[in-house]
Amino acid sequence: MSSLIGYYSLIFGVSVSILVIFFSIKNFNDTQKLDTKVISLVFLQLLFVIISFSGLILSFVNSDFSNETVFNHSHTTKPLFYKISGTWGNHEGSLLLWLLVLTLFIFIFLLRSKKQPKQYKILTLLFQQIIIVGFFIFLIQTSNPFNHVFPVPKEGLGLNPILQDPALAIHPPILYLGYVGTSIIFSSALAAVCSNNITKMWASHIKKWVLVSWIFLTLGILLGSVWAYYELGWGGFWFWDPVENVSLMPWFALTTLLHCVLVLEKKLILTSWVVVLSIATFTLSMCGTFLVRSGILNSVHTFANDPERGFYILIFLFILIFLSFFIFLIFHKSENNNSKTFYLLSKETSILVNNWFMMYFLSVVLIGTIYPIFLEVISSQKISVGPPFFNKLILPFLIPFMLAMAIGPKLKWIKSDIEDKIYLISFFVISLILSVLIIRNLDINFLYNTILITAAFYLFFITLRDFFHKKYRNLSQITAHFSFSILILSILFNNIFSSEVITNLKINETYQAQNLKINFESIEQENKQNFKAIIGKFIVEDQSGLIEVMQPELRIYNQPNIVTSEADIKTNMFTDKFMTMNYVQNQDYFNIRYQAKPFMIWIWISTILLCFSGCLSLIRKKYEN
Repeated sequence: MSSLIGYYSLIFGVSVSILVIFFSIKNFNDTQKLDTKVISLVFLQLLFVIISFSGLILSFVNSDFSNETVFNHSHTTKPLFYKISGTWGNHEGSLLLWLLVLTLFIFIFLLRSKKQPKQYKILTLLFQQIIIVGFFIFLIQTSNPFNHVFPVPKEGLGLNPILQDPALAIHPPILYLGYVGTSIIFSSALAAVCSNNITKMWASHIKKWVLVSWIFLTLGILLGSVWAYYELGWGGFWFWDPVENVSLMPWFALTTLLHCVLVLEKKLILTSWVVVLSIATFTLSMCGTFLVRSGILNSVHTFANDPERGFYILIFLFILIFLSFFIFLIFHKSENNNSKTFYLLSKETSILVNNWFMMYFLSVVLIGTIYPIFLEVISSQKISVGPPFFNKLILPFLIPFMLAMAIGPKLKWIKSDIEDKIYLISFFVISLILSVLIIRNLDINFLYNTILITAAFYLFFITLRDFFHKKYRNLSQITAHFSFSILILSILFNNIFSSEVITNLKINETYQAQNLKINFESIEQENKQNFKAIIGKFIVEDQSGLIEVMQPELRIYNQPNIVTSEADIKTNMFTDKFMTMNYVQNQDYFNIRYQAKPFMIWIWISTILLCFSGCLSLIRKKYEN
């Protein structure tokens, strides 16, 4: 019954969309105010989507296996929390969640834009409705989450065990809030171009949406990274996997857009940058969602398995991209030539330099992600582009990027001199000496790592001083740059000082090394709701005599019948102790992987601080000077 209600709610929702478009066009030149009928219809559209999404949740909660989506992604023994999160843990459900956030955001936009020109609001609504109608049709025609199964199975196939995790359960909704927020930016930018409304007031208005999207996207990436760290068992937080990259690309574009909007709000320049980045950010967000959910990144032959779905995706993306760039070329008026004068030493130039660096990083990630796909389509060759490719192309440019981040905020608008040269030079010398002392006795590339760490330390010291020197002025900017410096330093030290031991042990055996002893004491077994846990007990003693009890797990799930490895992680403010265990096929041994991961917690803390800096911009206007 809930599936039936959900399906018909989608039908009613798309019908309301047509009415929204009709009355919006009718209201375009009628009166000075937005017709309340239009707002009521947008609310009705949102209500139908909420009912549809609630119907899918109820189907999962009640284990209604007459619903094909529930049958494919749920099981009666699955805990309630994962039954609910299973709603969006699949292609069909995730697209319905997209649609829910799309309709929610356009309704909030209309309520929060009362001071904006009426025609601009209607154009934003119309562009958003094109996206919404596209999603409605896509769901109903090719990705219906309410397809019926007959005869009704008694049991479902279950959810992938590695997805049955709290971090990954809340990761998609938060990530989608970031992704879908870019749709409002996209629609708003096109509406502003068409209505010639790209003003300082518009920049202040759209900046809030840029910040909200950026905060949620950053949080979503953080949650995905934390999950990969403790769930996948290899001890890393970022592997430059294509699925990770598709969320990083819109983040680069959104960060660049945020800086451009701040300039536009002050000086009414970089309007072309703002419009192009608004289009690019949403395009990358939607491409990322479709690529991951359709399986293209894992196998190019996904389109061959479902040509209708793949063909629709390509056509829909092409229409949106063609429409947006056509509007940009036809309607966009470039800035006055007098306003384009950029002095070498000015805040505008530093932000422009920041833009070019970010676009370079974006290009590297884009090429590294899509090149293997095109190569397989053209030549049937399968290759993978891994960390060495990205590290070699990104890390060298990270050095001048961080130096520019340190010096850029010290410059003034229009024309400037570098002030406080003495302390800028002093901090650079201190950073260099610290880096040399850290790297000198390590068996790694001395020059390269010294320069990289020097740049990170330099940004750290400059922004740390600004907290005390500038007090509450530009606090959000200082916090963002400071947290970025901590992030880079933590990643560098984590990479340089990490250590790893991989060995095979039986119960009661001991691994002995020069600075480490691991004793495999025992194994226990526990029965949980939908899996059996095999828990190992290890006593780890380091060279200083510190003893840790580590208890990694193996989980044997009943449906689907899969074995997963769960890491045990002991965390403090300086290092993580990380251990996993796995079966050795046809042996009495277990494969043990033990790692010491310095400064891991500071990677998470710095990213949370980065999100907090965005929140500061939203809630405290005086911080935005």
